[in-house]
Amino acid sequence: MNQTKLILVEGLPGSGKSTTAQLIKEILDEMNVPSLLFFEGNSDHPADYEAWSYFPKADFTELLEKYKPFQSHLIKNAVPQLEGYVLSRNKFREGLSDESIPENLEKQLCENDIYELPFELNKQLITARWQAFADQAVKGETIYIFECCFIQNPVTIGMIKYDTEDILVMNYIKGLADIIEPLNPILIYIDQKDLRQSFLKAVKERPKEWSKGFVEYYNNQGFGKARGVIGVEGTLTVLDARKQFESNLYQGIEMEKVILDNSQFNKEQHQDELMKILNKIYGGYNQKVRQN
Repeated sequence: MNQTKLILVEGLPGSGKSTTAQLIKEILDEMNVPSLLFFEGNSDHPADYEAWSYFPKADFTELLEKYKPFQSHLIKNAVPQLEGYVLSRNKFREGLSDESIPENLEKQLCENDIYELPFELNKQLITARWQAFADQAVKGETIYIFECCFIQNPVTIGMIKYDTEDILVMNYIKGLADIIEPLNPILIYIDQKDLRQSFLKAVKERPKEWSKGFVEYYNNQGFGKARGVIGVEGTLTVLDARKQFESNLYQGIEMEKVILDNSQFNKEQHQDELMKILNKIYGGYNQKVRQN
């Protein structure tokens, strides 16, 4: 069996994905297995486009003409992709003061965020990003740990934002699964038996800005808006539908996978379960390295 080079950590908000991903990283470090951990929202993520914008060629040319003082900086940070250019807004801002960037330029960059694009265009860009990552990762020895970008992000834009048909979102994610198959990935899905309890726990523990933004997004985007949901209760209704969708998706994905029940939020017990999984996969890692 080929070496597992990608560990995917998924689950609903408040399930314990971040803690799980960090524990996996710590266990692999103790095992002397070289690994890299990428959390949700990491702008340097090798398979995602957090805080990146996309411009078709004509639109990018127009942007350069409109903001000539920033031409060289825009060109320097633009990467050709899908008959246009992708641009990391964080990299673009490096070396520039916030005051020097025109408000209209900042607004246009944000409006062209890849996660604000139509579903099909987003799918094309993200799929190409995953393909480039897989092509690179399969050549090395590094183990990658991804928190929530494999299922959560496609589900968020497909189901939550655009209320896209389930089959289209499922096919999107299954397409990503096909791309990463050479990496022999494992999907670790963190489950919570009581969705209400785990979400309300997250709301209580996280900054108010997070819960306010999360609730507004789930209420006012395609899925929630079409069903007229309101407030935290409305968000829970959408999350319940998402949980059912992800349960069906989990059953249909063909890869190594395991569901871990984290309902008790028992860190030691959770760590023990993870150690069993990782020892099974990487227990002979040091011996293989010495043999090579």
